[in-house]
Formats: sequence, C-alpha cells, structure tokens
Amino acid sequence: MRLILASASPRRAEVLRDASIAFESLPVSVDEARWHDEAPAHLVRRLANAKAAAAAACVSGAAIVLGADTEVVVNGQVLGKPAGMLEAREMLRSLSGRVHKVITGLELIRLPDRAARSGQEVTLVTFAPLSAEEINTYVSTGEPFDKAGGYAIQGRAGRFITRVEGCYFNVVGLPLSLLYRALLDFGWSPD
Repeated sequence: MRLILASASPRRAEVLRDASIAFESLPVSVDEARWHDEAPAHLVRRLANAKAAAAAACVSGAAIVLGADTEVVVNGQVLGKPAGMLEAREMLRSLSGRVHKVITGLELIRLPDRAARSGQEVTLVTFAPLSAEEINTYVSTGEPFDKAGGYAIQGRAGRFITRVEGCYFNVVGLPLSLLYRALLDFGWSPD
C-alpha cells in the first residue's frame, strides 16, 4: 500500500528514506495559526489531522496518508519557525540552559475506507547554556529559519544539546517508532 507524506519537509522525508520506508510526497497548505489559548498537544493533533485530510482529498486508490506537525514548547510557550534573525536569536536565548518539549502529532488516514489513527510523541531536550556569540554564529548560518524552535538537532545545533529524553526522530520532525507501529496496525507492510 502506498504511503503519502502530506508534507514538503525535507527532514521528514529524510527520516522515511533513512528508515527505508517508501513514500510519495504530497505537500499541502493548511492554516497553521494557533487558536487563542490552544494547548500545544491539541495544536499538533489538529494540524496533523488537517494536513492528512487535505492530502487525502487529493489521493485516489488505496493509500495511507500521513500528516504530521511538530512544535517546540519552552515554559509553556510554543516556539514556531522564526520569521527573522531577531526572532531566531530570541528563541535560542529562551532555549539556552533549559529543558524544553518537542511535541509531534501524527494523523494517518487509510484510503479508500478513510479509517484514521492519531498519535502523539513528546521528547524532552536539554540545551547547554549558550553564549551570545554562539547564538549569533548559529543564526548567521541560516539553519534556524525553517525549523520549529529555530534549531535542527541533526545539524549544527546538535552540538548545543546535552540530553534527549525520548525519541530522537521526534525532534527531527517524525517519531519513527510511533509511526512504524501505527503503519503496521493499519496493515502496511515494509518492502
């Protein structure tokens, strides 16, 4: 059965490729605005569902459609993707020397019967204290700008991380073990 990734994320695609999970990409556009006082756990589930549903509406034949959304949360505040250098610096200062959560929501929709499965993964990540110079140097690389929380654990920011409690792949953007179990539950079989 085909797996359709409802995302243009190169990181999610890389996780699937590295795990030898065949897939097709079908990027979709959904409103990712956070509702007033929306809990981060609800936000990731809602957006994962919206992405999967939007892609499923464009797919014909038997397939499993995967939607995912990842958010970084520190001190109860959701850190999205930084809009510019100033916001990226602010995000990294807020992460410096602290533990934060990375939350990913998954939504699978099996076609043609439209059966659905949802899941969520939470990983705790600890950053070392960062100097202003480290923050400025990292931001100047451009790496923070398309990533939730303004960092890439699999990139240069990996050197700032002192501890990961939970699924590493969740921090990259796709909790692999959770996804694999859900796919098997849906009757998918690895090649």
